[in-house]
Amino acid sequence: MARQPLFLPNGIPQGNTLPQVSPGLNVTLHSPTAPGNPFVLTGEHLDLEFYPAFLSKQNRDAYFSQLSQDSNLKQGHLTIFGKSLPEPRETAWYGEAERSYTYSNKRMNPNDWNSSEAGHTLLKIKNKIDLLVNLKFTSVLINHYRNGHDSVGWHSDDEPELGFEPFIASVSLGAERRFDLRLKSDHKKVIKWVLPHGSLVIMKNKTQQYWQHQIPKQLKETKARINLTYRVIL
Repeated sequence: MARQPLFLPNGIPQGNTLPQVSPGLNVTLHSPTAPGNPFVLTGEHLDLEFYPAFLSKQNRDAYFSQLSQDSNLKQGHLTIFGKSLPEPRETAWYGEAERSYTYSNKRMNPNDWNSSEAGHTLLKIKNKIDLLVNLKFTSVLINHYRNGHDSVGWHSDDEPELGFEPFIASVSLGAERRFDLRLKSDHKKVIKWVLPHGSLVIMKNKTQQYWQHQIPKQLKETKARINLTYRVIL
């Protein structure tokens, strides 16, 4: 695959779907024939695939509306350093029976795919991703960022039930929000880019072992975003 520079000579990213990479970070962007096309990002144990227009405009608008209204979203609490704190977002968990998920001492039991229209929508998206990557996902975590005050801090999706090298497929719907990654061994080595409505990020192989990611607060953003992270629960 052809090597593609991440920046124009003046340091401006080539199109709003391409990432900004900190100096000294040895990663390579493979095969984007034009801004807005899918690409692969590898290096420093990172293995990402990015599809900026994974969902059609008609479907992504309809899915966002459906999931905003009917997906059992609730604001939960996390236990951090012994303190119970409200999550800065709303969440819901869907998937196969008995495929529970635990993070930050919060246990989530699955809503059935067939329990609501939202579940059917989540299943449609899952089936589309399954065909793309030739893998059968079992579950999905919904994160609802109500506005720019909602966020998720630095973390890796590396819980034991996800297996040794988790395969994560992340779909963005609604407001465009910044998505950051950083090396666990050197927090100055960072990748940032804005995820568009209807896009798909795939994180696989050793990515969760060596990297963290976050959705930072963007206080000027007033619109909502929904993120769907499809996972295989062992």
